[in-house]
Parts: sequence; structure tokens; C-alpha cells
Amino acid sequence: MSNRFEGKVAIVTGASRGIGLGVAQRIVDEGGRVVITARKAEALEAAVAELGGPDKAAFVAGPADDADHQDEAVAKAVEHFGGLDHLVNNTGINPTYGRMIEMDLSAGRKIFEVNVLAAVSWAQKAFNASLQANGGSIVNIASIAGLKPAPMIGMYGASKAALIHVTQELALEAAPAVRVNAVAPAVVKTKFAGALFEGREDEVASAYPMKRLGVPADIASVVAFLLSDDAAWVTGQTITIDGGLTLTGGV
Repeated sequence: MSNRFEGKVAIVTGASRGIGLGVAQRIVDEGGRVVITARKAEALEAAVAELGGPDKAAFVAGPADDADHQDEAVAKAVEHFGGLDHLVNNTGINPTYGRMIEMDLSAGRKIFEVNVLAAVSWAQKAFNASLQANGGSIVNIASIAGLKPAPMIGMYGASKAALIHVTQELALEAAPAVRVNAVAPAVVKTKFAGALFEGREDEVASAYPMKRLGVPADIASVVAFLLSDDAAWVTGQTITIDGGLTLTGGV
């Protein structure tokens, strides 16, 4: 393991478990320190312990789309660890399942508030607090559901398509000081995605050329690359991490 993040500080949203925690762990393993966020303090406390304790990680609990919570997390990074170099917008929700033509629009509004507008707000606050002056990078966690129609999770897919576009716009606006990229995972074995594979994992995995579902470490390694100086000439890109699923036409 390298020390690509030695002396660097990152905020990772939605990081009490799953992909977010995997990303935070990779950053810490490579010498960085992290501020992690999620809604539940108890889960975040456990995650901080798993990451190595307060010398390596700190947490701020709250809703990802709450502006005061965002301000508190950014201030925590600057005050507790002395700066902010990286942001990973990982928080995402999908509270509805079914045809978009029949969905409750209030659920759609909430999906866009959390999955898109909150990501923009986090980027604005990180940019203004540190990244604009000192440089850095942002990675947004999108989804292959944002690359083509995603039946029964259409609004979630639409939000991730919007996030991919937001990534490109922010990359143009924040350059050259800040690079902004995204990743688009297929199904990863997390609690969030459990409904898509639990009880039939072998069947679901059979559609993937790699014949397995993803795990958080698969996503974390690519996110770490995009955050790091190894990707110093990469911005505005979305890297698909899907075990080859989109090659088959799947989503």
C-alpha cells in the first residue's frame, strides 16, 4: 500500500458502512485522515473505531442534504485535522421502487435533493473553504443506473445521470485548481443494494462477465486513484466499475 494521501484530509459522506466506509478505509490505509458523515452517530462511532480512532478519523452525524450539517463537517475537517483536500460525495438514497409514470413525486424530489443538489452543495462548501485556494479533488459516486434506463428505479437512475452531468460541469468550473470525477458502479454487496441480490446472489452474478458482484474495496481502489495525484491529468470523467455488466447490455 502506498502513502498517496500522507498529510491529506478527506470528507467522505455516507461512510458509516458500505462503499463510503470502504473508501474512507482506503484513504486511511494510504496515510490520509478522514471526516466521515451519515445520519446515525452510533454507527459513525463504530466506523471511526474501525478506521483507527480519532487520530485517523472523525465524524459528524446529520442529513447529507442539510446545509448546517455540511458546514459542520467542513469545519470539522479544517479544525480537527488542519485542512481539507478531498471530497467524496457518496451519500445516495432510493426510497421508491416502481414505474416512474406512477411514482409519488415527493419521493422524486427527495431523491434529487439528496443525490444531486446535496452533492453540489458539498462541492461548493469544500471548494470555498479550502480546495479553491489549496487545490484538491472531488469524486462523486454515481451508478450504472445513470448510464441507461433503469426499470423500476428510474428516478434514482435519473438522479445519477444528473450527477454525472454535474461532475462534468463542476470539472470545467473548478479547473485547474480542483479535479472532479465520478465512478459508476454496478451492484455492490452492501446493505443499500441488498434488495437487488439477497437470496439470489449467484443468479444475479451470473449476468456479470466477471461472475461476481462488486465489493466496497472494488470501488474504493478506483476512487482512491481518482482522488490521488496519480490521476493528475484526469477530470470530468466517469469510470464504470461493473464487472463487465454493461458489455452485456445489462444495468
